[in-house]
Amino acid sequence: MPVYSGDPGVAIELAKSIERGDPANVTRLELGAHTGTHVDAPRHFIPGAEGASQLPLEPFIGPCIVAEVDPASDRLDGPAVRSLGLPRDIQRVLLKTSNSALWEHDSFIPDFVRLSADGANALIARSIRLVGIDYLSIGDRDAHLLLLGHGIGVIEGLDLRGVDPGNYFLACLPLKIAGSDGAPARALLWALGS
Repeated sequence: MPVYSGDPGVAIELAKSIERGDPANVTRLELGAHTGTHVDAPRHFIPGAEGASQLPLEPFIGPCIVAEVDPASDRLDGPAVRSLGLPRDIQRVLLKTSNSALWEHDSFIPDFVRLSADGANALIARSIRLVGIDYLSIGDRDAHLLLLGHGIGVIEGLDLRGVDPGNYFLACLPLKIAGSDGAPARALLWALGS
C-alpha cells in the first residue's frame, strides 16, 4: 500500500501467539494516522484545533455524490470544481480523479491530482460539509487550511476504482483516537437511485 512520502510506514507483527504458548493471538499494528483511507482533523494543520476524537460524525454520514473529474485535469482549481456540475443541495462530494489508477503502485506517486485553494473556496462557497478524494492528500496546505478551518470534513485515501460516478449514501467512521491529527477510517458507499 502506498504511504505518503515521509509518513510512518505500516508494521504488523504477532505480539502474542498461541503457537508460542500465549493464551491468545494479539497483533501489534503500527502506522501513521494518515495511512490508507483516513480523515484529517483540523489539528493536522491548525495548532490547538480539534483532534480526531472530537470530530462530529454528521458530515461523514449521509447522502453524497461521487463526481468524476476530467481525466485531463492535473489540478482541481475553482473552474474545475465548478465544471463538475454538482447538484445545488449536495453536501458531501467524493472526487474521483485519475488518481484512482495510482492505487496500482506499491509506492507513493507524488504527481497526483489535488485541490488548490481556489478549488477549496469553490467548495466552501457551495456550503459543502465533506469532501473526499481518491489518493493520500486532498490538496495543498492552503486547501487543507481552508477546508479544515471552515469545519469541512476531509476524507483522503479513498479507493474509488470500482465506483461509478453518481448518488450514494456514505458512512465513513474514523477511529476516535484522542489527541490525534487524523484517523484511519472505514468508508462504505450504498448506491442510491438517480
